[in-house]
Amino acid sequence: MILDCRDMKDYRAGHIKEALHVHEGLKDSLINRGDKQRSLLIYCYYGHASEHLAEFFSDFGFKAVYSLQGGYSSWKESHQEV
Repeated sequence: MILDCRDMKDYRAGHIKEALHVHEGLKDSLINRGDKQRSLLIYCYYGHASEHLAEFFSDFGFKAVYSLQGGYSSWKESHQEV
């Protein structure tokens, strides 16, 4: 599962395919009813906020949580068409 923790405006402007926008309702749902064995990849703008959110999910028992190094800006730069 791919989670985008940027603000909604930036999420709507562009995001990684199949990424879900993180909001309080989604966080609560994942914590209370989510499959804690499922891998989570979380990203933000540059990789800092996603590190904190990844730690948050790890603290709630998720086993495979990752923060995208460099965030969306790094991913977008590496996926631009030449």
